[in-house]
Amino acid sequence: MEKRRHPRMVMNNLDYYASDGVGYFRGEISDASRFGLCLDNLPPNISPDIKRISLIVFGQGKNFKMSVTPKWTSRTVFQNTFGVEIQHPPLGWAEFISSFQLKTQEAVSFNEQDRLLA
Repeated sequence: MEKRRHPRMVMNNLDYYASDGVGYFRGEISDASRFGLCLDNLPPNISPDIKRISLIVFGQGKNFKMSVTPKWTSRTVFQNTFGVEIQHPPLGWAEFISSFQLKTQEAVSFNEQDRLLA
């Protein structure tokens, strides 16, 4: 059962640069909401006890600098996935995410119309 307050949307072509204060790395964002992200491809040596990660999220011609707090992790031998909460979302982030939500709703509506016409 999902306990999210804000629905997550699957993201394509949304990447990040991250720093844990020791090193920095790049990865992909698999889903996002107004207040949270799922960070894929974190290196296997990142500490599971990290309290804060600094991010620059980029895609669709936009960049957003933010600080996030890990809420859950999924670890494998080769990579980590972190679910993170955005601390103080940057200006424009809510509108950016809303634009994805509108595109998703339009695509669902368009596909539904195609199905009804078939």
